[in-house]
Amino acid sequence: MFVLTTLVYPVVLALLCVGAGLLVDRASGGVLPAMLFPAVGAAALIVVSQLSTYVASVAPATPYLLVAVAVAGLPLGWRRMQALARVWRASLWQLLVAPLAYVLALAPVLLAGRPTFSSYMALADSAVHMLGADFLIRHGQDYSHLDLRNSYGAFMNAYYNSSYPSGADTLLGGSAFLLRLPLIWAFQPFTAFMLATASGPAWVLVRRVGLERAWAAAGALTITLPALVYAYELIGSVKEIVALPLILSMGALVVTHRRWLWVDARGAIPFALLVAAGVAALGMAFGAWALAATVVLAAVAITGLVRGERGRRAPAPGEPARAERVREAPSLGRLAVLVGAGALVLLVGAWPTWVDLSGSLRVANAIASTSNSGNLHSPLHPTQLAGVWLGGSYKLLPTGFVLTLTSILVAIVLALAVVGMGRAVCCGRYALAGWVASTIVLWLLLSTYATTWADAKTLMLTSPVVVLMAWAGIAALRASPLRLAASLVAFVLVGGVLVSDALQYHSSNLAPTARYEELASVNTRFAGRGPTLFTDFDEYSLYELRDMDVGGPDFAHPPPPLAAAAGGYGNPVELDRIAPAALLAYPLIVTRRDPSAPRPPSAYRLQWQGTYYQVWDRIPGAHSRGPVPAGARDTRLVNLPLARTVRPPGWALSRKGIVMGGAGTMSATFTLPHGGAWELWLKGDVMRALTVRIDGLTLGTLGGQLDGNSLVVNALTPLRTRLGAGRHTLTITRPGADLAPGDGGAATLAAIFLVPAVSL
Repeated sequence: MFVLTTLVYPVVLALLCVGAGLLVDRASGGVLPAMLFPAVGAAALIVVSQLSTYVASVAPATPYLLVAVAVAGLPLGWRRMQALARVWRASLWQLLVAPLAYVLALAPVLLAGRPTFSSYMALADSAVHMLGADFLIRHGQDYSHLDLRNSYGAFMNAYYNSSYPSGADTLLGGSAFLLRLPLIWAFQPFTAFMLATASGPAWVLVRRVGLERAWAAAGALTITLPALVYAYELIGSVKEIVALPLILSMGALVVTHRRWLWVDARGAIPFALLVAAGVAALGMAFGAWALAATVVLAAVAITGLVRGERGRRAPAPGEPARAERVREAPSLGRLAVLVGAGALVLLVGAWPTWVDLSGSLRVANAIASTSNSGNLHSPLHPTQLAGVWLGGSYKLLPTGFVLTLTSILVAIVLALAVVGMGRAVCCGRYALAGWVASTIVLWLLLSTYATTWADAKTLMLTSPVVVLMAWAGIAALRASPLRLAASLVAFVLVGGVLVSDALQYHSSNLAPTARYEELASVNTRFAGRGPTLFTDFDEYSLYELRDMDVGGPDFAHPPPPLAAAAGGYGNPVELDRIAPAALLAYPLIVTRRDPSAPRPPSAYRLQWQGTYYQVWDRIPGAHSRGPVPAGARDTRLVNLPLARTVRPPGWALSRKGIVMGGAGTMSATFTLPHGGAWELWLKGDVMRALTVRIDGLTLGTLGGQLDGNSLVVNALTPLRTRLGAGRHTLTITRPGADLAPGDGGAATLAAIFLVPAVSL
């Protein structure tokens, strides 16, 4: 599965996008720069997947329609591909950028060596996208059969039945279904791939500022992976990551407008497809970036009409070096035909959005004006536009010397961007300067009126543009007597971006593979036997148990009769607080294995038990025999109070438990009432593996075990041992950090207890 998701899947995605890009290029008269094929092809596939899922009966055919579009593009673009193949040696730097960007974006998963995703514990939004991608491909936009009394149906209804943008989800689902991949493991490779497609338009833009070969490759890479963009990719902000290459591609079409603006009305097709796909992926908010690019194109068109400029189509590889000039001079008639063609493509391409325009606008306004800041405790700092942030978290301001160093790097980048903007104007690159200026103005306007959550997204989408202009400044230095300074600041810029990304890679939290594979097996075993009460706080269960009609009392959308059982979002579910009669609607209950939690009522029996989960089914006729007592707690637990442990310096006792700051060993003594087989349980969230010993004997190691959100307490897998009655000493050791992915991630210990082991 690891090889399929991280290596085979992106190759399939690349073939789909390039094939679709070739089809768009042929349909538009061969006007696309080759580096835009993947991003524009992805836009075309988003449009196709949106249209196919709009008709519920056609939705299951979406994967095959994507293949059909790509396959159609390959023969139609064969001559273009042959011409490109003849000059591949000269294009080696171009060909290396996207794969390298993909590897860096997916580094936590690739170096973990297992299928997982790095958005874990940051936001549960990725769980909604997995759920939506699966539902839309299987059922299309038909929500009539949802059971709104449980969390699964409520989530789908609240998001996708209210015009929530789903363009990224339909492409994810349609492409992953081709290989029958679980979406939970395809999610991060998909996000990394979509970010890597941004390197294509980034290359076109950085070439426009005057850089080539290795310089252009370094520029394209850092434009694609500035610190804030990398952070959003790690937390799985799939809508914004999919929108980024579309925005940069619009910018690339703006600066290469001579290739298509006056050549043929068909030249409007790529730009219109990018706008349609952006609206589908990001919602009506994408219209702001489309408007910024359109304003610049309008200015260019008016200038062309006034000056009588004639459009040029740059030669494709293998064609004669001289450019092909169109015969007709610019005219209002030609411009009207161009605009009409683009409007028609946009109308058809984004049809599902236009059909419910009021709903789409309502969702966009809700996102822009929400007072809910998500996982942001304070607004992001505007200097994060510079693409460097020397900290493990994009949400926290660095301190001490690191803050000083970050400030110096930011000042260098911003100074370079100012120089680059000046060079663009002085060299007559007005389209480039106008697009950059309009993007910056857009950010300023949105940051003034938008709330914390929306402002952070806008900041992220603007950061690559600032880094682009920093490279324009480096190009200006290279063209001056300060060539040595250009090399120095380029090294600083590349190093600052990559170090910023590496620090976030080190702090990422990776999803626990084995636990979710077990949850998927539960779904296979008990599919169709729900509704199912799920007592753990883990919204990824909505996808993994998608065939069991899950209800989670502590989810954002709890079953109304059971909402009080958790006391709010993310709080523990207390089964002994639920009246047994309220459970009549749930034939199944899925619980985490946790002896400290209450058992289900006696009307339920243990049907199945795995390493992490237990499934309880209702005994036939149990509720008809009279009152059913609530579940009880295990009274045989031997608790080890955290306050009585001996902890190394830096291991602080907080409200959430012991926060293990760095390497060290803690110890605790406990007394057992009798000898025999015991299970040692730890509760918390840990990435870097802990070594657990009792009386000097190693019981095992526990690492990479996290729950779905930092609000909850995770029960780690138990360690079995035989112990005699009396006093014992427990030690828990956290080793020093290394370069493993997530090695600087979660490290919290919330509880320690022992319970007599049950013979299996």
